[in-house]
Amino acid sequence: MEFILGNRHIEQNVQCGPRGYQLKVLTQMLVSKVVLDGKNNFHYEQVKQREQSLRKVEQEMDSLTFRNQQLAKRVELLQEELAASEAKGKKSKNKGDSPSQQGLQQTQSVFDEDLQKKIQENERLHIQFYEADEQHRQQESQLKVRLEELERDHEQHQGTVDGLTSKYMDTIERLQSAKARLEVKSQTLERETNECRVQTDECDYNSLNVPPHNRRHQLKARDVAGQVLGFVQDLVAALLNFHSYTEQRVHIYPLDSSIEPISPLNQKFSQYLHENAAYVRPLEEGLVQLHQSITEDTVTVLETVAKLKDFADHFTSYTHYLQKILPYQLKSLEEECRASLCTSSLISKNQELQSGMKRITSVFDKLHSYIILLALPSELYHPTGLTYSSAVFTQLAACLHSLHDAVKEMSKHYSQKAGLEQQLPTVTQKLCTTNECLLASLGMLTNSTDKIATFFSNNLDFFTSSTGYGPRGGSGALNPLQAESMLGNKKKASDYMHAIRKPRAESVPYREALLNRRVLTSSTESRQGLTQQVVASQEKIARLEQEKEHWLLETQLGRVRLEKESQRIQDLETQLSSALGGGGGGSPASALSLGLGSPALTSLDDGELEDRGVGDEESREQLIKTHYMARVGELTTQLQVSDSKAVNFHAECRALAKRLAIAEKSRETLTEEVKLANQNITRLQDELATTKRSYKEQLSMMSDHLCSMNETLSKQREEIDILKLGSKVQSPLTPVPH
Repeated sequence: MEFILGNRHIEQNVQCGPRGYQLKVLTQMLVSKVVLDGKNNFHYEQVKQREQSLRKVEQEMDSLTFRNQQLAKRVELLQEELAASEAKGKKSKNKGDSPSQQGLQQTQSVFDEDLQKKIQENERLHIQFYEADEQHRQQESQLKVRLEELERDHEQHQGTVDGLTSKYMDTIERLQSAKARLEVKSQTLERETNECRVQTDECDYNSLNVPPHNRRHQLKARDVAGQVLGFVQDLVAALLNFHSYTEQRVHIYPLDSSIEPISPLNQKFSQYLHENAAYVRPLEEGLVQLHQSITEDTVTVLETVAKLKDFADHFTSYTHYLQKILPYQLKSLEEECRASLCTSSLISKNQELQSGMKRITSVFDKLHSYIILLALPSELYHPTGLTYSSAVFTQLAACLHSLHDAVKEMSKHYSQKAGLEQQLPTVTQKLCTTNECLLASLGMLTNSTDKIATFFSNNLDFFTSSTGYGPRGGSGALNPLQAESMLGNKKKASDYMHAIRKPRAESVPYREALLNRRVLTSSTESRQGLTQQVVASQEKIARLEQEKEHWLLETQLGRVRLEKESQRIQDLETQLSSALGGGGGGSPASALSLGLGSPALTSLDDGELEDRGVGDEESREQLIKTHYMARVGELTTQLQVSDSKAVNFHAECRALAKRLAIAEKSRETLTEEVKLANQNITRLQDELATTKRSYKEQLSMMSDHLCSMNETLSKQREEIDILKLGSKVQSPLTPVPH
């Protein structure tokens, strides 16, 4: 009882929140899950108790079976003894009766009575055992059936719980995130409230300031309202045509009302469709009144637009009208599907039209909610103003795009359906014409919704931006009384400006004006010429600066080259002088060859150089050039070899990097496999420990059972020994035959 009252208290608290419905569903789901868990635990406890009683009965049955076997053996022994005693009695009858025979007969009768008692006890035990076995089998079958039912119920409940959990998991996460955002927003609002209280304590007179009038905003608002009025007029015309042609189609298909009566459902649907003008026309009238209320001399904000409430009421009535005719639309399409000539493709198109009509009705319901929110400030004024108006306008624009998509999709399905119906053998010209009119109205509806959605998206900044109205030096929304004061002050200011307006001053004489014009023209021309000269001079200076920078750079490069050439000449002169000084007055070519140490030059001796005329200056330059060209070739070869080695090394590095990446991946894979193997090892160890523990318990139970059975056997043996001993003691009393 306390649990139920607690749940009711939770439900009452949940219904007070902003998302009461979702939390209520989640609470019911959690309560049902708790109840199911409780039932499952109760049934599991019952099954466990029945299993314990079953094991106990099995143990008793084993002991009874063993006891029966013992008794059977004992009965066999007694029967053997009885047969032996009867054989002895027959032998003794031939020789006559004696007192010992009478005693033996008495002993035999005692044994017979004892045997009869044992037989009766054995029968009784057999009957009890059979009854216990039958009762155990019945209980076991009942428990198995009950267990199967409980398992099925548990699987069904578990499936339901899993489905509900997966279904509402996103809702739970969304509610948690919304809760976090609301907490942050609540903290922010509390901080802002404290700041506003401090500012209010400091100065409460700012609320008395009258805001200025924003004429530009008014002109823009009137222009926007006029455009919206034109779009809504097109939308109203399209909706009227759509409902009217739908009514006409109901009277034609699947049954023609001129030939045979239509179904009661379609009659009711036609009656409701005939009333569409009473719900669609007020939309245009309400928006016309709203547009007429917005003028240049008014204040247009959500708090002062009272006509928006009337338009919201008309939109509410039209939304209810759509919800009223939706079931009849769906049933009418189902009736078309049940027609004899309706193909499978037409049935699928009718199903798509059903989903499209549901979607359009839901989108109109969303639009109705947003329009009601926008009309709310004109009824309930709040000093802090609207904090959600921009979000509402944004969602309204998105909802208009959704409406356009839904209407466009339904128009496509209707077009495909009309094409399929034209292929039917029983199609009439009247139905084809009605379908064409319906498609035309849907096309008009698609164009109008597209225009409205595009218009709202393009003017979303205007709708979501601040209007500029508000008390100076204060914060909050525009009070309707402040709006009246604003308009009154505007009228007073206009009257005052007209009252104090001075007449125009006298004009300047013509000659003076002409002279002033010449002076102004000459000064203007001279100023323009000087301006052009200054611009040209600046361009020339910039070009000269660029040339200067270029030549300075060239000069620096020339200096660097000159220094390099000078250094090179000095090095050559030094080498030449050292070669001449160390050669002992030899020829210049041999000295140069010795100084340079080139293989091409050292291979020539002095005589050959003199024979070839190397003493010439040009020959020396040629030799130097040849030497340096050979040196350049060697360096080029070395560079190519180094480049090839670098390329090879780079390729090896890339191959090693790939091998390293593969090794890393294999290492990660092996690590995961090792983890899985360790988990399997741990699981198997746990299973082994559990199995060992269960085996030990079973062995201990068997040991106890064997001990009890051994005690029973020892008692039975003692009784058998006592009986044998008694029979042996009584056997000497029998007479010895003569």
